[in-house]
Amino acid sequence: MPYEIGTLYVPENRRNPGSRLIGVGFARIKAPQPTGAPPVFWLPGGPGLSVLGAFTEEAEKGRLRSWLTFGAVADLVVIEQRGYTRRGEMLEATSEALPLDQPGSARAEAEAMRALARAAIAANPDKDLSGYDIGEFAADVDDLRRALGYDRISLFGGSFGSQWSLAVMRLHPEIVARAVLSGVEPLNNGYDMPSHVFAALQRIADDADRDPGLAPYLPAGGLMGAVRALRLRFAEDPVRVQVDDEAGRKRTVVLGSEDLQLALLSHTQEGERWPAFLLSLYHGHYEAWAREVIEERQASKTKLIGPLVDSSLGVTAARERELRSDPAVEMLGTWNFESNIASAPDWPTRDMGDALREPVESAIPVLFVHGDWDTSTPIENTRSLLPHFPNGHAIFVHRAGHDGTFYQLREDPAAKQAVYEFLRTGKRENLPVELALQVPKFELPPFAPPARDGKGKEQGRK
Repeated sequence: MPYEIGTLYVPENRRNPGSRLIGVGFARIKAPQPTGAPPVFWLPGGPGLSVLGAFTEEAEKGRLRSWLTFGAVADLVVIEQRGYTRRGEMLEATSEALPLDQPGSARAEAEAMRALARAAIAANPDKDLSGYDIGEFAADVDDLRRALGYDRISLFGGSFGSQWSLAVMRLHPEIVARAVLSGVEPLNNGYDMPSHVFAALQRIADDADRDPGLAPYLPAGGLMGAVRALRLRFAEDPVRVQVDDEAGRKRTVVLGSEDLQLALLSHTQEGERWPAFLLSLYHGHYEAWAREVIEERQASKTKLIGPLVDSSLGVTAARERELRSDPAVEMLGTWNFESNIASAPDWPTRDMGDALREPVESAIPVLFVHGDWDTSTPIENTRSLLPHFPNGHAIFVHRAGHDGTFYQLREDPAAKQAVYEFLRTGKRENLPVELALQVPKFELPPFAPPARDGKGKEQGRK
């Protein structure tokens, strides 16, 4: 297949006249035949997702096959992210290991993030890390548009790619013809509302509670009953779990109530895996979880553009109050926002301000595609944005998770074709409003169901 790949050179910080130039990788796949439609700019998620390996690495060829289908719409342009691009720099820093002999906590993670910010600044004296805010990301898209000779473009992005797209629409509205966004992350919703995330877990549990294979493992009250029981169990005392690492050495980790809060969101990217993980914890099988926590608490590489761009956006003071007072904080804790809010003053990127964060009315036609099993960017994100887009349209997909547009629509070829038609012409007539995926085959716990007495109660449990 023919394609173009290259590097766009942009100022690291456009507010500094003497800024050094940095490289941002991009690729273009031209439509086989001219369609007259604006090119589609495909913005990756993350932050910190590098995608140009799709042209060279076998494991990423699925993404390339997906890109080729856009030829029916127009030219496709893929742009990577400043600070994490194969054709420029990949800014990383090593976070310090967290202790295994005490429970984890969101406060400890926040202090570790603050230390990481200070270490990253000290380790990069030749770089202007203040130039990695969401405004600069949006300006890179506009610069690439002009460099390739396009007047207007359409945007296609999921997760952070949707937030990046919303920033382009806010800061450069005149260049955007239309957009398709999935797993939507509004500019003021970088930190998820705990109750919205918990509602997604409840929807997964609703189907799992009716699964015959999981039935022998379920306590009274189903999966949500298991969640409540685990919360009470870990509120009493932490647990110490000993496991063998890959080298056969004994390792012990202490797991507490906040570790459980964080664990409730483990294995939710594929909803069919979450019930088995949760039920393993309920039945006292902590070993796999312990190994994951040991891995997570080790020193590791952090992609700097994540906290840099997140701290530039932050949230309004009103949303922070809502986050902290949300009733589901009791179940999920403050992990989703504590470290970013606490460390924001330590990162050098500018505060973009409430005028950018808060939604305003936009006439740009936007198609939102969102799954109600999405625990990374809850479906309420799209519901709250839709009223601000009078030319917007939403497709809500029951049982879809934090997936890209076309994977969420995988069971409805007509809907996928309608998305291409929208990108090519702007027509919305054939777009559905609601779809439902089939109930998945739920993964089972890797142990036999517990024995039960004649009344159906687990033996050994009160």
